[in-house]
Amino acid sequence: MGTVKLSSKYQVVIPSDVRESLHLVPGQMMQVIAYGNRIELLPTRDIAEMRGFLKGIDTTVEREVDRL
Repeated sequence: MGTVKLSSKYQVVIPSDVRESLHLVPGQMMQVIAYGNRIELLPTRDIAEMRGFLKGIDTTVEREVDRL
């Protein structure tokens, strides 16, 4: 975990190791969520990148009657 400083323009720099591990690119959109007393940044992904991300999920879970 790294520490960053908030600039006078309320900007922060995401450390390079975090950028690289999450494959972030300049200009990428992020969702900003205030959660309790912390801020979470979630990178948005193109829908095409999401294809197959649930591969192998267990679909044998019993569903409620109104969800059939």
